Amino acid sequence: MASTSDIRNGLCIKYNHDIYKIIEFLHVKPGKGPAFVRTKLKSVTTGKVIDNTFSAGHKIDDVRVETHKFQFLYHDGEFYHFMNQEDYTQIRLLEAALDRPDLMKEGEVVTVLINTEDNLPLSIEMPASVILEVTHTEPGVKGNTATNATKPATVETGAQVNVPLFINEGDKIKIETDKGTYKERIKE
Repeated sequence: MASTSDIRNGLCIKYNHDIYKIIEFLHVKPGKGPAFVRTKLKSVTTGKVIDNTFSAGHKIDDVRVETHKFQFLYHDGEFYHFMNQEDYTQIRLLEAALDRPDLMKEGEVVTVLINTEDNLPLSIEMPASVILEVTHTEPGVKGNTATNATKPATVETGAQVNVPLFINEGDKIKIETDKGTYKERIKE
């Protein structure tokens, strides 16, 4: 049993007969009234995100998890298939358990959170950023670079990302996985 002082990003808790992962939290101490913790929780079974407020000192039922490195193999419709890098066992997860499946390419190594009670996978943690190749984008217009203008681009996984005007087809770009935003162009 943990309390609200143990809340951190990535912590998995049992709440309302489901397991949720904390994606955001904020400790609030108003000038008047008791302190509380405002959280954003994501269900690891359905992928639904809810907002919840816990009063300070509230007991929460945390879930013990282990992390393992898995390699993304392929997806067939609703399921994504992964292989454990230590013992080569394979698992499959529903798309709802993944934060940004559109940024994952085959061969990508991700961290899988596994519930120690029943050895079932809970969720996937992507690397902080991924490097993907731009497969389609409109050419940038010369002289239109004085502002931070962006244009849509499609990357090799099929995801849409807004990029600066100087990015062309064939360029490799770094994308932040938590926001799905362009970070920088990668030079070969």
